Amino acid sequence: MSTSFTERLRSVQSDKDSVACVGLDPDPLHLPAPLRDGRILTDAVREFCATIVEATAPYACAFKPNFAFFEALGPAGLTVLDQVTAAIPDDCLLIGDAKRGDIGNSAQFYAQAVYENLGMDACTVSPYLGGDSVAPFLDHEGKCAFVLARTSNDGAADLQEACTCDGVPLYRQVAQQTAEWSADADGTAGLVVGATAPEALEELRAGCPTLPFLIPGVGAQGGDPAEVVDAAQTDDGPVLVNSSRSVIYASEEDDYAEAAAEAAKELRDALNG
Repeated sequence: MSTSFTERLRSVQSDKDSVACVGLDPDPLHLPAPLRDGRILTDAVREFCATIVEATAPYACAFKPNFAFFEALGPAGLTVLDQVTAAIPDDCLLIGDAKRGDIGNSAQFYAQAVYENLGMDACTVSPYLGGDSVAPFLDHEGKCAFVLARTSNDGAADLQEACTCDGVPLYRQVAQQTAEWSADADGTAGLVVGATAPEALEELRAGCPTLPFLIPGVGAQGGDPAEVVDAAQTDDGPVLVNSSRSVIYASEEDDYAEAAAEAAKELRDALNG
């Protein structure tokens, strides 16, 4: 039997003394000045991401490439994504931020693409279509499907909080279902819970004491690292706390690598408390 994702996550976090994840969201409008020199955009994005990875890897236990930014580059985008992920050190996990969610047959091929072809250790997944849309992402030993529960964006309340199932907010129902889906799966299910909702974090941790949490929203979205750790990290429930813009765009000048490294170090230290 292969090592579970949770065991791998704990091992990496222990070795690196970090629960920080760096999100790779290469927005062409925010590439540093040294890379805005007329070169081909795919080359600039590749160099930017590779430099950020090298600078921040000492302080991160994982990287989370957001597929949207690579897919927007056109047919060459997946090649760039593959090249960027190949540059990520073996002592860091790879979280594919793809937010996939489709009927079972399609989901099977999405899972194959993310886990097998692109080599991701985990993938973000939308549960809106129900259990059969998530199940293919849980069929892979050693991998994790991070299911969107209570997200960090402003519109999260529109459905996740406003809609109820038997009097229970939708995000809590999603968490409960995810725990049930995970119980007999070959892979691991986790939850995406935003740092901008510390009360929901604490509530969901109480209801799902052992599931790994992927927590975006620290940094540019205003989430507080100390609140996140207090609300969600326990001996049984690991957390993976992501920051993207506040790290990778800490500077858009010549010192962008040094600034990103310092921002990643500050995040790690703040999370370690």
